[in-house]
Amino acid sequence: MERVDVLAIGAHPDDVEMSCGGTLIKLARAGWRVGIVDCTRGELGSRGTVEIREQEAAKAAALLGAVVRENLGLPDGNVTVTLDAVTALVRLFRFYRPQIVLFPPPFERHPDHEQVHRLVRAAYFHSGLAKLVTVGPDGQPQSPYRPRQLFCYMQAYEFQPSFYVDISDVYEDKVRAVQAHASQVYVPGISPEDEPETVLSRPEFWELLEVRARYFGIRIGVRYAEAFLALTPLGIPTLAIWLQPDP
Repeated sequence: MERVDVLAIGAHPDDVEMSCGGTLIKLARAGWRVGIVDCTRGELGSRGTVEIREQEAAKAAALLGAVVRENLGLPDGNVTVTLDAVTALVRLFRFYRPQIVLFPPPFERHPDHEQVHRLVRAAYFHSGLAKLVTVGPDGQPQSPYRPRQLFCYMQAYEFQPSFYVDISDVYEDKVRAVQAHASQVYVPGISPEDEPETVLSRPEFWELLEVRARYFGIRIGVRYAEAFLALTPLGIPTLAIWLQPDP
C-alpha cells in the first residue's frame, strides 16, 4: 500500500505550486511523503495544451519533492460534485491515506476551485463510510479512512488565515516549481509569445506572487509565508512551544 503524509489537491495543474508550493517543499525536505492530485487537465486554459501541461506538472512535482502526482481527469471548467467524482477521490484517500489534505477554499474566483472544495469535503466524509465499497488500484477492497485535518490554501480571494507557514528558506525553490509551468506563467525566453495574454503570463505576475508572500511573512515576522484556513478549531499541547530556555 502506498501512503503519503500530505495530499495537496488542486483544480488545475499549477494550482498547488502557486498556493502551497513552499509548504510542500518544506514538508518533503523534512522527510514527509507529499502527493498531489490535479482534478482537471486544464484543457480549457487559454495557453498551452494538455500534453504540455502534463509534462510541466511532472517537472514541477519533482521540484516540489512530491512522490506521486495524479490527475482525476474531470472536465476543466465544469467540475461537478457527482457520485463518480466523489468515489474517484475516495479511492485516492483510501489508497494513499494522507494525514493532512490541502485544497482550495470555499469562496473563489474560478468556479472549478469552489467545486473542488465541495468535492474534497464530500469525499472526505464518504471516505469514512464503511458501507461505501471501493476497490483500489491493486484490485483489493479498500478500508474506510478519513484524513486527520483539512486545510485550505489561499488563491485569488483572501480569507482570514488560521495560520501561516514560514517558507522563507524555500521561496526561490517555490518560484522554480511555478516556473516549470512555462506555458502558463511568464518565463523569459521560454514562455510562448504567440498565445493569448493572461494575468499569469504577464511579467507582473511575479510581483504579485512575491508581494503576497512578503505580506504573509510580515504578519508573522519572517520574510515569506503561505496562508491557510483550518475548517475546525486547532489546539496546541502547551504554551511551552513558544518558550525558550534561558541562555
